[in-house]
Amino acid sequence: MRKNDIVELEITDITHEGSGVGRYEGQAVFVPLTAVGDKIKAHILKVKKNYAFAKCVEIIQASKHRTQIDCDAFARCGGCVFRHIDYECESVLKQNRVMQTMQRIGKTNAPCMPIICKENPNRYRNKAMYPVAADGEIGFFSRHSHRVVPCGDCMLHPKEFYVAGNVFTAFVKKYNISIYNEETHTGLLRHFYVRQGKQTGELMVCVVINGNDLPHREELVKNLKVALGINFKSLILNINTNATNVVLGDKNICIYGQEYIYDILCGVKVRISPHSFYQVNHDVAELLYKKAAEYAQPNGKNILDLYCGAGTIGLSMAREAKSVIGVEIVDAAIRDANINAKENDIHNARFICGDARDAAEQLKRENISADVVILDPPRKGCEDALLYTVANDFSPERIVYVSCDVATLARDTAILETLGYNLQEYTPVDLFPRTAHVETVALFERGA
Repeated sequence: MRKNDIVELEITDITHEGSGVGRYEGQAVFVPLTAVGDKIKAHILKVKKNYAFAKCVEIIQASKHRTQIDCDAFARCGGCVFRHIDYECESVLKQNRVMQTMQRIGKTNAPCMPIICKENPNRYRNKAMYPVAADGEIGFFSRHSHRVVPCGDCMLHPKEFYVAGNVFTAFVKKYNISIYNEETHTGLLRHFYVRQGKQTGELMVCVVINGNDLPHREELVKNLKVALGINFKSLILNINTNATNVVLGDKNICIYGQEYIYDILCGVKVRISPHSFYQVNHDVAELLYKKAAEYAQPNGKNILDLYCGAGTIGLSMAREAKSVIGVEIVDAAIRDANINAKENDIHNARFICGDARDAAEQLKRENISADVVILDPPRKGCEDALLYTVANDFSPERIVYVSCDVATLARDTAILETLGYNLQEYTPVDLFPRTAHVETVALFERGA
C-alpha cells in the first residue's frame, strides 16, 4: 500500500476521534466520515509502518447506520464527528469505547452500566466560543488548524446563538473593526462568546478583545436588545491582551446588565459568570448529577467536592448531606459558588479557592474528615499526590469520580486500586452528542 493508491475497504470499527477503521493487507486504515458497515473506495493519503490515513472517495455500499447529514459545515468544522450516523449507533460506539478503555488501561472487570443520554442529540449546548475570522465572520476552527469555518445555524446550539452571531458580524462589518492576528498580535476582536441558562432562558454575550474598549459598543447593545428581547441580560468585554491561545483574559468589563446570568440545575439556582465552569448540556448534566448522588449516597454525610467549579455538584447534594466543602482553583467560580449557596439558602456548604491538592492538604491540617470525596478533574485527570492524599489522609468510604477523559479515569482507577479503593461500577454519560467526547462517572469504595 502506497500514498495515492485507491483501495477498497470495509469499515469495521470507529476510533475515539470518530474516524472509521478498515483493514488492507493487514494494516489499519483510518478514514474520517465513514460508518461501521460502509464498503468504500479510499484514497490513501499517508502511510506509516503499521497503519495509514485515507479519505473516502466513493461509498460502494452504505452502512445501515448512515443518516442524512443536516449541517453544511460538517465535513470542514472541527466540532461534530458523528452527524453522518444515527444517534443510537453513536451511543453504542461510546459505550463500547468507555468499557474497552477501562478494561485495557484500568485492568478492571467492574461492570459498565448503560450509557446515559437523551433521545434528541441537537440544540443542547448552553455555551459557545466562536473565533472571529479575518473577514469578520464567526465560526469554529477546522480540525487540527486555526482556520475558521463559518457554521451558520449550528445544530448543537440554541437558535438564539445564531441570532446573536448575526447581529455581531453585521456590527463588525459595518464599522470595519479590526480582527486579531495570532502571528502579529495586532487587531482587536478575538472571540465572540455566548452563554444561556437553559431553564431561565437568560443570555450573556461576551466579546473577547485585544485592547481596552470596543468602538460603537452602544450600538451593539441596542441591536442585541432588539434581536434577543428580554432574555438578553448581559454584554461583557473580556480583556485578553496576552499572546496566547487561551480564549479568556482575566479582566471583564460589564457594559450592559450584570456580569452574570442564572440557570437552575437539579433544583439549585446557579449563578454563571464568564469564567465559571458549568456543564454545557443542562439536561444530561442533571442526569449525570443524579447518578453521582446515587453513587455518593450523601444523606447525613460530609462531602468533599474537589474541582467543584461553581459548586453545582456539591450544592445539588447539600440538602441531604451533613456538610459540603468545595475546592476550585478559579477565583471567579468560587465567588459564584458562595453566592449560589447563599441564594439557595444553603448553610452547610463551604468553598475554598486553591489547587485541589493544596486545599486537600489544608483540610487535612484542619482535621477535616470526609465520608465521600467527589473528584471532577480536568482532562488530564488527578495528580498522583492528590489521589494519595484523598486515599490515605481523608480515607473516605466512597469516591465518586466524574471524568471527561476515560483514558485518564482508567489510569487513575489503577492507582486507586493500589490505594485500597475498589471500583464498583461506572456509567458513561453522553454530555456531548455528535462529538467524539463522552463523560464517565465511577464509584469507588474503600476495601475492608
